Amino acid sequence: MNKKIYPVLAGTIMVSMLTACGEGENYEKLLDRDSPVTVTVWHYYNGVQQTQFDEMISEFNNTVGSEQGIIVEAYSKNSVGELADSVIASMNKEPGADELPNIFGTYAETAYQIDKQEMLVDLSKYFTEEELSEYVEHYMTEGSFGEEGALKIFPTAKSTEVMMVNQTDWQEFADACQVTYEDMSTWEGLTEVSAKYYEYTDGLTPDVPNDGKAFFGRDSVANYMIIGARQLGHEFASVSEDGTVETGIDKETVKKLWDNFYVPYVKGYFHAESRFRTDDAKIGSIIALIGSTTGASYYPGEVTINDEYTYPIENVVLPVPNFEGSDPYIVQQGAGMSVIKSDEKTEYACAVFLKWFTESERNIQFSVNSGYLPVKTAANDFEVISAYCEESGIDETMINTFKTAIDEINGYTLYTSPPYESSAAVRDYLNDMIESTAKDAHTAAQERISAGEDRESVLAEYTDDEAFDTWFADFEREFHEVAGE
Repeated sequence: MNKKIYPVLAGTIMVSMLTACGEGENYEKLLDRDSPVTVTVWHYYNGVQQTQFDEMISEFNNTVGSEQGIIVEAYSKNSVGELADSVIASMNKEPGADELPNIFGTYAETAYQIDKQEMLVDLSKYFTEEELSEYVEHYMTEGSFGEEGALKIFPTAKSTEVMMVNQTDWQEFADACQVTYEDMSTWEGLTEVSAKYYEYTDGLTPDVPNDGKAFFGRDSVANYMIIGARQLGHEFASVSEDGTVETGIDKETVKKLWDNFYVPYVKGYFHAESRFRTDDAKIGSIIALIGSTTGASYYPGEVTINDEYTYPIENVVLPVPNFEGSDPYIVQQGAGMSVIKSDEKTEYACAVFLKWFTESERNIQFSVNSGYLPVKTAANDFEVISAYCEESGIDETMINTFKTAIDEINGYTLYTSPPYESSAAVRDYLNDMIESTAKDAHTAAQERISAGEDRESVLAEYTDDEAFDTWFADFEREFHEVAGE
């Protein structure tokens, strides 16, 4: 085990965080419409998300901002990674780096690095206890760390994951093989269904052996590893009661993860070809995938096999599987916003904007049009969201995505791993290692099979217990190296 001192992220966070709220503080007096304060925001939104955000900035500046003396200027840094790099470069005052913004979009790993320099504002002092209680508790807990669980990341829009299935191609397979959506409610069941799909598609061309098709693909393998481990009762990183972060590996848990990702990948049941699995679905490489709610709008309405053959499809949205007999967990993701320390006038202006931006109706408008979920408890109501979707002409796929996601939010336990010194590196390792080694093994196995070797014998060499022990030895060693142990 590797232990690193890290403040407690427990249920008591909300209590300690709320005691410092600004009830009775008269921060409004700091603002002056005749002497406005300018607030800069760095974000990573692009496309529809950026258009929506820019429109809201204009609305704020022309209403509340104009009335109270706040001007918000927003700048896109293109991606989460580029945004994080820009913030770190500015913090370190690297040559050519811009001055730090007042507000920046961030995940916990980046905020943790900034907070180590004592540069983040505890936003709880600018909100009343009643105001903070309106937000989903798990979202507030995720952004609360540092001394006494101070609120360092304010939730603005969140997301989780859903399973998308090409219902058109699924139905032919389901009718032929007597499989149901319920069969995919567990990871073990999904693996079995994927195997049946490979065999089914292989049988469609009896004169061509071993040409079955992959059934499933996954965008974030890190989420599979981290959330799957939590479902199985293990965490790659956990926070103890005294605030210590412990990192470690449970071999039995990793074997279960390996059996239901590495093995079906090597056997050709799972697949990843393009940058995103929605792109693989568009070309018919897979017919089921798991991705973020923010990517659901990219799920195709047709499949293009080649320049001469394209056909329309319908799709269905399903919950993300859990392991058999496990407690249901689902990933909680989506960057929040942190505020850099400056003066009370500027900090309060930042809080005014964040409060305005996350008002329920407005937050639903931004979230729904961007594929995110609202951050207030009252706004996470499917009837409210569906009514807005119908009024706004949101398509059926997105409506079904929100319904499934909200059911998950209300029925699963939300989880995100805690930030610590090497958390970003560990996440990258968990995301890349199992998939890259599975791809290599699949390629090597296919070459041998194509050369005439028996498929079952070859695959057994790459997926039996001995193969796992060899793979696990490398995984365990490299994990400890990446974690800094």
